Amino acid sequence: MSDSNLPGTELLKTVLEPLLEDFQHWFTRSRHLLETEQLSFMSDQEQSDLLLRVKQAQEELSTAKMLFAATDKQVGIDMATLMPWHQLVTECWNVAMRFRQEREV
Repeated sequence: MSDSNLPGTELLKTVLEPLLEDFQHWFTRSRHLLETEQLSFMSDQEQSDLLLRVKQAQEELSTAKMLFAATDKQVGIDMATLMPWHQLVTECWNVAMRFRQEREV
């Protein structure tokens, strides 16, 4: 009967593991941008608030990755946790895109 869990475990490894790595990648890039650049289209407070949210998401992500690893990649993550990360990454992409566009002008 334990083999019935195998497809679910493999699915988690195949889908969730790369997703968590992607979140880590984009949060790291976003944090670097927010810490090293002054974004003219954002107030200092807006930039600071976004940076704080990215740092918080990185801490949450780190915890989720530790739990995922500690359970031998057999536990999922609730969509209620993933969706705010996805929304934050999208917001950061928009900020980065605007930053690049303004640098080109």
